Amino acid sequence: MSNVKYADEKAPGPIVNEPSRDSDEDGVTFDALVAKDRRHDIQLRTMSWQKAAWLLAGEQVCLAIMAQSWSLSVLGWVPGIITMLLAGGLFYFTSMTMWRFIMKHPQIMDICDFGYYAFGKQRWAYHFTAFMLLANNIMLIGFHVLTGARVINTLSDHSLCTVTFSVIVTLMGIVMSLPRTLKHVSFMSMFSAACMGIAILLFLVFVGIEDAPGLGYLGAYPEAGPVKTYAFPPSGTTFVAAMNAVLNITFLWVPQILFPTFISEMEKPEDFPKSLAVLACLSAFLFIVPPVIGFRYLGQYATAPAFGSLGVVVYKKASFAFVIVPTLVIGVIYANVSAKYVYKHLMRGSRHEHSNTLIGWGVWIAVMAAIWWIGFIFAEVIPSMGDFLSLLGAAFDSFFGFIYFAVAYWQMNKRDLFGGFGRTVKTAFHAVVMLVGLFLLGPGLYAACDAIVADYSGSTRPAFSCADLSI
Repeated sequence: MSNVKYADEKAPGPIVNEPSRDSDEDGVTFDALVAKDRRHDIQLRTMSWQKAAWLLAGEQVCLAIMAQSWSLSVLGWVPGIITMLLAGGLFYFTSMTMWRFIMKHPQIMDICDFGYYAFGKQRWAYHFTAFMLLANNIMLIGFHVLTGARVINTLSDHSLCTVTFSVIVTLMGIVMSLPRTLKHVSFMSMFSAACMGIAILLFLVFVGIEDAPGLGYLGAYPEAGPVKTYAFPPSGTTFVAAMNAVLNITFLWVPQILFPTFISEMEKPEDFPKSLAVLACLSAFLFIVPPVIGFRYLGQYATAPAFGSLGVVVYKKASFAFVIVPTLVIGVIYANVSAKYVYKHLMRGSRHEHSNTLIGWGVWIAVMAAIWWIGFIFAEVIPSMGDFLSLLGAAFDSFFGFIYFAVAYWQMNKRDLFGGFGRTVKTAFHAVVMLVGLFLLGPGLYAACDAIVADYSGSTRPAFSCADLSI
């Protein structure tokens, strides 16, 4: 797709006489695409499965983990844990469906190509997916600009206007985003995952040794009574609150919008399940165990992120400080995928697309700067981090975590949906996936928008405010 206007037109380049098992109807194979990539100055298809695993971990091990204790405080133990387990199971199996679909269509370079093929080579699907890709990724970059400003606010005791901190984070993000291959970004991901792991570990130590939590949404300890946990949502929990807690969980588990781009830059895409297995094991531990411990010690005082619930200021700063690294690196990953999409359309067919030329690098830097500055604007106009997560989970994860993969399964198996017990079970599973996606898109999007309206009707920071965002 990256070499032509639409993926139903045959791609130029070497085509083998005997199409391998990983070839599409045009006979294009991964081997042919890798061989063609080797002739470029800037080679993209170079990642091993180990580097891909680090890249996946760097994108997944993020601050959103620290919002899950709050989700448990809204849902309670039983619905909360069930939602986490279901989200994890759906994530793994839909990711495998996505990979199998890509193996049948080697030309897929990003989620836009995926949507094009999944919906039967419809051009509207490609353009709709492109809009969703850029909107999702740029809003997520904005979320990380906002997070970075909060980190610096907290560490500096709000020594400068928050907008200034946001500008600083944006400039740092632009500089860090200059590498053009995900292979290079994967090295950053190693440090990102390690720093987030240290932040989580410090939080768990501090929450266990301090006498009591500090400030929660219901007031400072002990205004809301002694710390308590509960099996089910407490009385008075509204549908909007419960739905936003669910969206926080699904947002954490649904990163597949980036996976087609990751796979397209692997030297051996058939090894992606190894990378996915590493990510699934790591995620199963980090997405459940730290939030459970956090809820156990914070109870109804849990905030999002949970660092804000710590009662000792030095504990809060020491653990939250490490979040600045994953905040920037994850923003870099989303910026890289977004910039690649824009860049390939601007430079398609020219020698600058895959070469180290002054024009090529100038356009790349300009595109990257524009993406980060648009993200900066989103960071300034959406009032809270929770609103960001809920809106993204409903508007985008419903498509890129569920609906698209149910459609892809149907596209692969529409001639034999009920051929035997195993195929029937898989078909039923993907029907459930579709229903979950539609539920998140409908009631979920309503709940997210309702929360944003409520925030703006109450006391919340105005756009481009210098207000202190310290946790």
